[in-house]
Amino acid sequence: MTETAPRPRRSRMRLLLGATCAAVLSIAGTVIAAPSAHAEADRTLTSNLTGTHNGYYFSFWKDSGNASMTLRADGRYSSSWDRSTNNWVGGKGWATGTRRTVTYSGTYNPGNNNTYLALYGWTRNPLIEYYIVENFGSYNPSSGAQRLGTVTTDGGTYDILRSQRVNAPSIDGNQTFYQFWSVRQQKRSSGTITIANHFDAWARAGLNLGTNHSYQIMATEGYQSSGSSDITVREGTSSGGGNPTTPPPTGGGSNCTATLSAGQQYGDRFNLNVAVSNASNWTVTLNLGGGQSIQNSWNAAVTGTSGAVTARPNGNGNNFGVTIMANGNWTWPTVTCRTS
Repeated sequence: MTETAPRPRRSRMRLLLGATCAAVLSIAGTVIAAPSAHAEADRTLTSNLTGTHNGYYFSFWKDSGNASMTLRADGRYSSSWDRSTNNWVGGKGWATGTRRTVTYSGTYNPGNNNTYLALYGWTRNPLIEYYIVENFGSYNPSSGAQRLGTVTTDGGTYDILRSQRVNAPSIDGNQTFYQFWSVRQQKRSSGTITIANHFDAWARAGLNLGTNHSYQIMATEGYQSSGSSDITVREGTSSGGGNPTTPPPTGGGSNCTATLSAGQQYGDRFNLNVAVSNASNWTVTLNLGGGQSIQNSWNAAVTGTSGAVTARPNGNGNNFGVTIMANGNWTWPTVTCRTS
């Protein structure tokens, strides 16, 4: 592929990654097979391919050079590449994206290079390319994108951004489409990604994914760089359980009232909605029980993750929400409200 004028590195990377998707799509129908009933041996890829290995979908693409990816047990893959490679991307995950919880762990060695580690996927209707970036080297892949806020989830804060590709390669040939980004401010190479929290945060920012999900993988990418990774990904499993118990759901003071109401409940956590009345400048304190911690919040500036957690307005009105990791304690926190 030639270019008639220099492009910012982000645009060049995204264009090449679009070519990745177009390349793997063209052969997808011929290589995907049903998962084996027995463990498959390690398999090293050095040329473009998609398929399944030990029950996980995989994708590998490069345009040149010495990049390689070895498929290992379960959801594990390892990769390495050097500067002879212009652009490469690969990883393991699922053939169909969804609101799953993903746990990943391992090592990622970007050095001072243009490379990143991200949960990556596509939707159709509309066509959207999306990234939850967990770690990156010297270059933030969302540079130049439109910033639309933040979301706090899974122990960190992510910047929410949107960018657009015009007549660029995609899983459906050359198209014009949006890219949605969550870029973690605190880099990490192991952890849990609650994908639903990002999907919901994007929706609250007006970023709506398509109704038809394509693949979703934990990917490593490098562009004109060198590095390595050894990552294991799996779908998170629920543990524990129980029904949240409900103390008096309101707290007030100084003519300010905060009212709790139940949100969604999962196997290890539950959501609470908080409605504040009689004040526009307020501070709400949630006194969490033993073992509990805040995993996610929206529509308020929340400080703290355990014990006495405070919330203040952030310009999104008087209704906000939190996700509480139960850790076996399903009692709702007590709540107080005071005017600021």
